[in-house]
Amino acid sequence: MYEILLVIYLIVALALIGMVLIQQGKGADMGSSFGAGASATVFGSSGAGNFMTKTTTTLAAVFFVLSIVLGNLTAGQIKKTDEWSDLSTAPAAEVVEKIVPAVEDVPVSENKASEVPN
Repeated sequence: MYEILLVIYLIVALALIGMVLIQQGKGADMGSSFGAGASATVFGSSGAGNFMTKTTTTLAAVFFVLSIVLGNLTAGQIKKTDEWSDLSTAPAAEVVEKIVPAVEDVPVSENKASEVPN
């Protein structure tokens, strides 16, 4: 079911991209740039909408509905656990001692004329 919806989602997305790219803009007519015709109307000179705008609207609505459905299906598949919740299978931590020389093992230089101020 999830894979079928994902394929439909991809097809709708590609169809929506194609429909948006092949549509002619409202100001693309030569006469509308000079104020001729019905360029100042609310919906332009083509009326309320033609086949391409209605198809784009329908594809957009289907795209949003599929987005919500796929989001809900994906949220149900994700497990809420992570690798830190169950540490019983983790290997025991090794204790590594850092070898630091003792203070008495460090040689003290006899040269008291150091460039570092006290």
